[in-house]
Amino acid sequence: MTMSAAQKKPARGRKMPAQPKFKRIVLKLSGEALRGEKTGETIDNDILRRVCRQIMEVQKMGVQVCVVVGGGNIFRGLPAQKNRGMDRATGDYMGMLATVINGMAIMDCLEGMGAHVRVLTAIPMEKVAEPFILRRALRHLQKGRIVVFVAGTGNPYFSTDTCAALRASEMSADCILKATNVDGVYNKDPRKFKDAVRYKQLGFVDALRERLNVMDSTAFSLCLDNCIPIKVFDLNAKDSIQRAVTCDDIGTLVHC
Repeated sequence: MTMSAAQKKPARGRKMPAQPKFKRIVLKLSGEALRGEKTGETIDNDILRRVCRQIMEVQKMGVQVCVVVGGGNIFRGLPAQKNRGMDRATGDYMGMLATVINGMAIMDCLEGMGAHVRVLTAIPMEKVAEPFILRRALRHLQKGRIVVFVAGTGNPYFSTDTCAALRASEMSADCILKATNVDGVYNKDPRKFKDAVRYKQLGFVDALRERLNVMDSTAFSLCLDNCIPIKVFDLNAKDSIQRAVTCDDIGTLVHC
């Protein structure tokens, strides 16, 4: 039975659902984003559920979702080197293990909501997560699963920003969504300067010229070389992840 033209049209006054601008994304979440400032919990359950619910909504739009999560809410290697005299490589490996904990928390929460999730790790630990294999990761996306990348790149001295840029390049992602606690990229620090101006869009070359810290230099270079856009937005804004996928009124898009 076919619908008439009148039936196909949305009811008067009803808005058509927003359409996603990207088919495949890498969502970069910092570990600190999962920490509860009020509760003091390393992984705050309310924050975790809010983030995972948004990830679910984005996937329901037909977007293939990859997640790269940091471990700063548990451990960070560089501060350990500076403050405790810890060997940098040892600290970085400890930070990578922290990302595995966060990735498993995201997996458990998403699965509790009915999603199909796979955690892929750059450091082999077969009893905990699957090893990162590019073809396997792509197959998971094709089967409608959410893929969570953990353990960074598997190498010390590389940030999870670099991991996000690397995985986005390997997975041929349309965009990296970098969730932060600032609502975009500014010409100067908005927390210090009231006259700071937020960019709606920004070219890679302009960002380099202005010395804007969109990502660390290694990650930024990877995105520039492979022409992968980066959308920087405030994770704490209402429906921020959905809006970052569907519209231009949130954050800053850095592009070629």
